[in-house]
Formats: sequence, C-alpha cells, structure tokens
Amino acid sequence: MALVYQCRLPLSTSTVNHLAGLLRRHLKSTGSRWRSLPPRKIAVIVLAVLRHDQRLADMAGGNNLAESTVRRWRDEMIHLLTARAPRLDRALKKIAKRGGEVWSTAPSSPPSAAPAATTENTFPASTTVTACTSSP
Repeated sequence: MALVYQCRLPLSTSTVNHLAGLLRRHLKSTGSRWRSLPPRKIAVIVLAVLRHDQRLADMAGGNNLAESTVRRWRDEMIHLLTARAPRLDRALKKIAKRGGEVWSTAPSSPPSAAPAATTENTFPASTTVTACTSSP
C-alpha cells in the first residue's frame, strides 16, 4: 500500500505560467508531440523539486511517473531557464565573490574541466550551472 501526503507549495500563478510557457515553446520548437502530463503540471512538479526540495522518487511516485522522467524534466527546465538568463555569469561571479561555491557540469567536457564555469562569460546550453551559498 502506497502512502501519499500533500504539502502546500507557495507558488505564484505567474511563476507556474512562465515555466509552463517556456516548456510549451520548447516542445513546439522541437516538434515534440506529447508528454505524459500537461506543461503546467510538469512545471508544478519541477518547482516542487527545486523550491520545496521534494525527492525525485516522491514526486514520481505520487504522479505515477518514473524517477528518471522527473529528473529529465528537472534538468530540461534548468536548461530552459539558464538559456533565458543573459547575465547569469555576473550572478555566478557575485556568488563566488561572496564566498559561495559555483560549479558547472557539462556532459561534453571532460570531468577536469567542469569547475571552470566562474571565469566564462557564456554557458553552452548543455551546461548545468549550480550555485550554493551559505549564511552564517
């Protein structure tokens, strides 16, 4: 017997609509015919993973999806948002200057080249950029 719990995720309608619109445009441009869920529902699942720190397996199980599907959707949304951030390099440099850690994982580059994202001005679409900050 699977147990399901609900939690409140404070999201603005404009945030969900923005992500759903990004996904719709991406699907249209790539010629993708369908997804197992509508773009709005995918946006809510991805935001729950990113903002509320929900585990991929929890979100997948509660929505009758595979964990790998939720992971792929999360990575896809991150790529779509990264592509829309023209000044991402400035923000990452600011985080690094304040003592936070910034690293990049590019599937096409060797592992030794992954942490060098803080000095570049642009990031290729295949790059996932992650920034972590900590407060005392």
